[in-house]
Amino acid sequence: MKTFRIILILAILSQLGTVAQDSRQYQIRTIAFYNVENLFDTTNDSLTFDDDRTPTGKDQWTEERYWHKVDHIAKVISEIGSSITATSPDIVGLCEVENRQVLEDLIHHPKLEHKDYGIVHFDSPDERGIDVALLYKKAAFLPTTSASHRLLLINNNDKRDYTRDQLIVGGLLDDEEIHIIVNHWPSRSGGEARSQPNRIAAAKLNKHIIDSVQRINDIAKIISMGDLNDDPVDDSLKKILKTKGKQKNLEAGDLFNPMEKLFRKGIGSLAYRDKWNLFDQIFFTSHLINTEKNSYSYWKAGVFTKPYLMTTKGQYRGYPYRTYSGGNYTGGYSDHFPVYLYLIKEKLPTDHFTNGE
Repeated sequence: MKTFRIILILAILSQLGTVAQDSRQYQIRTIAFYNVENLFDTTNDSLTFDDDRTPTGKDQWTEERYWHKVDHIAKVISEIGSSITATSPDIVGLCEVENRQVLEDLIHHPKLEHKDYGIVHFDSPDERGIDVALLYKKAAFLPTTSASHRLLLINNNDKRDYTRDQLIVGGLLDDEEIHIIVNHWPSRSGGEARSQPNRIAAAKLNKHIIDSVQRINDIAKIISMGDLNDDPVDDSLKKILKTKGKQKNLEAGDLFNPMEKLFRKGIGSLAYRDKWNLFDQIFFTSHLINTEKNSYSYWKAGVFTKPYLMTTKGQYRGYPYRTYSGGNYTGGYSDHFPVYLYLIKEKLPTDHFTNGE
């Protein structure tokens, strides 16, 4: 990995997502996740509890506010990872999107339209009508399979508790097979301890999805991402998925969570009552660590914290700059920071890559 670090220091000089050292070149791909905080359209859906996010609802969610939000999210996505690759992410997982139309509006925004993103999206049964989705640059990633897995929860009244599905997309990243899972696990509403069984159930479903892929291919490269509403050291990650935070402890088939190291350093993606949490995470199978030559390998992960994403004054200075705060419209971005990781692969003379510009 030290060799990769030396190489990647030079990557910032790259204009096309590749970097040269001597006669060698390396392709860099960015994988990102972003909880976009209720990206709703302005239309009232009679089948979901979206009434607040309508022009006449509590939030007074007008067309002007909606397009301001789309503009903000497009700006963020266009810049994640760009300090290294000079372009936007190749694959982006999203949560808290209402439907496919808001995704279409997003990818056709002027800041993103020339990137030529595709969409993978399924409607989920969540009571508020929010879904997860995957955006991908068509020039970099070719989806071959996709499925939406339902999380079945029963509340204290023995009734169904409808929540988000977990999305898995398999495909080819520059002709290399990879699987992406996008999550939005149940919230901590009602308290962390009381709601914990729901996230344990979500972790079990995530493990089931990963195991099902590994039964077919025991060296599968699987990346799971999302707003887990748990930190990297919580039971859902450490006891159910058995994620590990140190590369030296990895065995074949294990899950490596680079966010654990960040969390132990005090880095977070959202803040609540003066405490930082790192609910937004990306973890993956060990086969993305020190892979064979000419194959994508993990380099590093981070939290995207540009100054414009932060509240600049008041009680919540330094917190994510939200769209609403205390019930009032503030016109910000999201209550979460995005997270990302870089994959690197040696580029052979016969290879042809594009950054999707």
